[in-house]
Amino acid sequence: VIGQSSAMTALFELVESVAASDANILIQGENGTGKELIANAIHYNSHRASGPFIKINCASIPRDLIESELFGYKKGAFTGAAADKIGLVEMAEGGSLLLDEIGEMPAYLQTKLLRVLQEREYRPIGSDRVVAVDFRLICATNVDLEVALRDGRLREDLYFRINTIAVRVPPLRERTEDIPLLCNHFLSKFNQRYEKSIRSVSPSVYHLLIRNRWAGNVRELENAIERAVLVCKTGEITPADLPDSVRDSAASAREFTIPPHRTLAEIERMAILQTLQRTNWNKQEAAQILGLYRPTLYSKMKKHEIRDNRASRRAAARR
Repeated sequence: VIGQSSAMTALFELVESVAASDANILIQGENGTGKELIANAIHYNSHRASGPFIKINCASIPRDLIESELFGYKKGAFTGAAADKIGLVEMAEGGSLLLDEIGEMPAYLQTKLLRVLQEREYRPIGSDRVVAVDFRLICATNVDLEVALRDGRLREDLYFRINTIAVRVPPLRERTEDIPLLCNHFLSKFNQRYEKSIRSVSPSVYHLLIRNRWAGNVRELENAIERAVLVCKTGEITPADLPDSVRDSAASAREFTIPPHRTLAEIERMAILQTLQRTNWNKQEAAQILGLYRPTLYSKMKKHEIRDNRASRRAAARR
């Protein structure tokens, strides 16, 4: 995990403080911020480091299969169950279990997971065998779980159970001073991978990178540097080597302008909506920019009927 900014230093200190405990950890952060790397750091700095570290992405497994993946099943429990299967929870015995995108877990499965966390035992599907488990739970999510709670997509009792220690991974735009450090790391990585000998990144490139909003965060920056290394014809990366999206985003005017003949309510709605879009729908950051308390922002979003439709679009795409 690379970073020397104050935000990352505080994150490293928190990870160091909580890693040795067995407390449940909830890691929150946008896509591409490095949540899994933080989970790795927590596991490998804990007393369970010699045990297994089992990872499952709740959003990438079909909803009708995730229960059998987590808890396993007995031969003949359902059509296609040709042999006994050990679940990932049992495989995490003595180690840690990472549930990535916990906000996407089906409601009925949240109930079963809560029972496992309370009783530390469960039965595989179709079996009367009781499996006792000893693992450390780490959850990660890129969704606003307070919104998921209000929408009924996440059980409140499960939320409080997994949220013993909350760890927030800052987006790249909140730690732009780390961009040169990250660029040097990625430059070295891709020089070696592609047998290139690019020596440096030009100051004009850093100027563009620092002005970018980085919706995809560190992962997006890594992709941009990889592309630049591949197309660069000299010993220094220049703006022409960057993806068009990075150059266009940095070059475009991002200031809020007030169109004529609009009411105050319409202007307020536009300001809130544009700020949410600029922050990739990060409500906490948007509230800070607008000078509002987060509950006030939520009430204004409700008043102006501003909705984050990304979750419904993702669900539609999966169907």
